[in-house]
Amino acid sequence: MEQRATQAFSKRSRLGAALSLAILLAACGGGGGGGDSTGNTDAPGSTTGDSNEDAAIVAVPTTQRDAVRLADQATFGPTEALIAEIRTKGRAKWVADQMAAPKSQYTSGNGGAVHQHTGSGDFCEGRGANCWRDWSSTQPLVWDFYRNAVHKPDQLRQRVALALQQILVVSNLEVSGTYGFRNYHNAFLDEAFGNYRNVLKKVALSPVMGDFLNNANNDKAAPNENFARELLQLFSIGTCALDPDGGLTGRVCQPTYDNERVRAYAYALTGWTYPPGGATAWGCWPRGANCRYYGGDMVSVAQYHDTQARELLSGVKLPAGHTAPQALEAVLDSLMNHPNMAPFVSKQLIQHLVTSNPPPGYVSRVARAFTTGKFMSFGSGQRGDLKATVAAILLDVEAGKIDHSTRIGKLREPVLMFTGMLRAMNGHTDGEPFGWWWGDMMRQHVFRPPSVFNFYPPDYPVAGTSLVGPTFALHNANTALQRLNYANYLINWNGSNASASIPGATGTKVNLTPFEADARDPAKLVDRLSMLAYGEPLKGSGRAEVINAVAAFTQQSSGNDYLKNRVKSAAYLVFSAPQYHVIR
Repeated sequence: MEQRATQAFSKRSRLGAALSLAILLAACGGGGGGGDSTGNTDAPGSTTGDSNEDAAIVAVPTTQRDAVRLADQATFGPTEALIAEIRTKGRAKWVADQMAAPKSQYTSGNGGAVHQHTGSGDFCEGRGANCWRDWSSTQPLVWDFYRNAVHKPDQLRQRVALALQQILVVSNLEVSGTYGFRNYHNAFLDEAFGNYRNVLKKVALSPVMGDFLNNANNDKAAPNENFARELLQLFSIGTCALDPDGGLTGRVCQPTYDNERVRAYAYALTGWTYPPGGATAWGCWPRGANCRYYGGDMVSVAQYHDTQARELLSGVKLPAGHTAPQALEAVLDSLMNHPNMAPFVSKQLIQHLVTSNPPPGYVSRVARAFTTGKFMSFGSGQRGDLKATVAAILLDVEAGKIDHSTRIGKLREPVLMFTGMLRAMNGHTDGEPFGWWWGDMMRQHVFRPPSVFNFYPPDYPVAGTSLVGPTFALHNANTALQRLNYANYLINWNGSNASASIPGATGTKVNLTPFEADARDPAKLVDRLSMLAYGEPLKGSGRAEVINAVAAFTQQSSGNDYLKNRVKSAAYLVFSAPQYHVIR
């Protein structure tokens, strides 16, 4: 028996070698499936009708599989308590309650003094070994991000904020100032259920974004086009004309704008500088502008704003003599009213929350909620309402499908793998391991994406298929092995202890003791963990193999720790399986 247990654990390296392929097959439907190969029709069983929109938001009990599926889509991972809550309330009531839950925030790190230094030496002289970390880096926000994601109750707000920050990207690789990033990302938490127009306005006025994409102190004499171009390309409407269902109009790329239009937006967005409060030993430049400072929204400087008449998109025209604030409102009007806005933003939000390859009908229904600002009783009725949009995404028939052969699903990105295992196994964290250690190894160090295009593009192709799989851009043989190592780190290596250099440190560990109550019955234990991880038992011979591996630990072979070892074995095998790493 002991030899069989040893053999089960020795399979880890072979599991790792096969995991990348297994995940690929699982994500692509495994044994075939519904929907056509081009994605131009809805998957079987979907509907383009409005039947969902008349439903009352009342408690309607749901199944274990439905509850786990919604938790995977709308939180940082299921827990047994969360599953019970969703099962009791049902999808719509749980979503409504989440939208009313108290809001978490980023609070760690130091303030704006790093941009108010007028001394002759370096700011960090005499401030200790952690000066750069606490004043300039985003590491304190990594702590907050993972502490909130694992422990706080406003899970849906945090998931939507994560999606927004991966669409409207700034990066600590390019600019620094802990307090500024704290302000920027708190805005996404504030507006997660607000309006996308407000999100765009906060982004346009953010001094962190202004610094990152060169719109702070942008001069009418020679406007920098970076922010204007990415505002159009990545943050609002995209490069090709879209139908309401997200497909290319006419099945070919018809450009939504040309370089002349980019120039018009660049001119319209000139004349903004940092908020007052910054200082340097050398004064501020250019003359009349403020020094770099991130403590608020950017402010306008008339002398640097272009006031000529400009033609924007959606028929919006800027008259001669306008001000910078007037121009910004016109820019937002032109984007919010553009026919691309709803499908472009809706499809990306669907990809981040539910599935990498949403059928056209799904995109169309969510885009309609974005445009009308209403879904069921969610939303204000204003175009761009994110309550309506998010509710439409999570409560659509496609989001609730339970069909292993369909195109619905997405690879669990590293962030969600980190938090998902911790939450499922009663874990706690102070966030420290997920920056320079696991975050870097898994290529998703939060707040440090490699470019304005995020950690992965929305159209990244899945090799050998006609599908896209955005998070597959982070996936390779090495990161597949690291997924197994992360499970080992939590389950068999006892996680991390608290570090004296981290404020409020708790370490990062899981608590498997509650599962020992079922460890005398290996089948019951494996099924309990499977129902938590997947919402259903493992199928076929896989279930039998895992049960056998768990049963190999006996009191005779392992002494008094045999129940603990059974739980570790079951947890490792369940959370290492491809079924866990693909959200379906």
